[in-house]
Amino acid sequence: MLLFVISFAALVCTIAARPPLGYLENQFTAESGEVRSAAIKRLLEVFGMDDPPAMHGHKQPPQYMLDLYNTVADVDGVTKDPYLLEGNTVRSFFDKLRSEQVEFRFNLSTVARTEKILTAELHLFKLRPQATLTFNRHHFCQVSVYQLLDISKNNNTQEKKLLSSRLIPVHSTGWEVFTITQAVRSWMSDERSNLGLHVVVQTLGGSQMDLKLIRFASGRNHHQSKQPMLVLFTDDGSRSTTLENTDPNDTEVSSDLPSPPMSGPPPPHRPLPGLQRGGRCLFALPAPAPLRSCPFPLGQNMRPTNHATVQSIINALKLIKGIDTPCCVPDKLFSINLLYFDDAENVVLKQYNDMVAGSCGCH
Repeated sequence: MLLFVISFAALVCTIAARPPLGYLENQFTAESGEVRSAAIKRLLEVFGMDDPPAMHGHKQPPQYMLDLYNTVADVDGVTKDPYLLEGNTVRSFFDKLRSEQVEFRFNLSTVARTEKILTAELHLFKLRPQATLTFNRHHFCQVSVYQLLDISKNNNTQEKKLLSSRLIPVHSTGWEVFTITQAVRSWMSDERSNLGLHVVVQTLGGSQMDLKLIRFASGRNHHQSKQPMLVLFTDDGSRSTTLENTDPNDTEVSSDLPSPPMSGPPPPHRPLPGLQRGGRCLFALPAPAPLRSCPFPLGQNMRPTNHATVQSIINALKLIKGIDTPCCVPDKLFSINLLYFDDAENVVLKQYNDMVAGSCGCH
């Protein structure tokens, strides 16, 4: 009787220690889910995202952003020259007011306050003058861009602040670019001060220009490819300072960024590397160099460190137990470029550091 009690107790303990099959499957699923969640969280941190990308319908990025991408990246998305792009992030914003002509406003809420504002540009598409006005005596006009100010704040008596002004031909057509960096920096420091921009067109004598003669495409009545756009160059501080040591004077790549495209339909463009869903490029990771052991003896073509050389000798002579052979690992890394839509449907070009192995060595 005592033996039965002991055997029964042992059986109960065994069952308690070994969970049923269903429990094991659930436990495995739970652990896998935790690993998956942790992996996704870390991946989002690498790409600077708070949440997984939302899916949007098929949308066409502005041609300027496509041209910019093609200028800074090769066919695999690898950066041609790390010094070619100012900062590591470029964003494009469309006008939210969708006004007829001269006032524009852009929502910059997706820009992190920690990012350094480097350059901001207002891109306006100048339309052809109406045929009946083409023989006007004016050949040039003065186009000025002003930042609208809050006159009730700090007893400000000015209604607007001049940001950029220059002459443009009356009979020209295509994109005109104006620098508005000061305005964007002030908006980032106080988002309530973002009252928008005002564009004034005058004759060389200072009188008001006929708006039928000088017309810019608006966000209300024209195709998206010609709508007013703000292009913002920023730096989030993550630019690599270790492995990517390309000499800015040792390159055959032109340092000129693309000009905004002229009129007409966007030309065909090469596909962007990366996973695209709903018209949005999520991310792309070029295949890394495989890790492998470095055989003894290490030649200079293997780019060994002194530590790796000594380690390989110790391993080959079995001088110390547990010393493995050196491994071939990347010793020079390059960045990749991604072009994607953010959650506000703004198009973003961003460089991510240390993503592609440029060369490997035995370490």
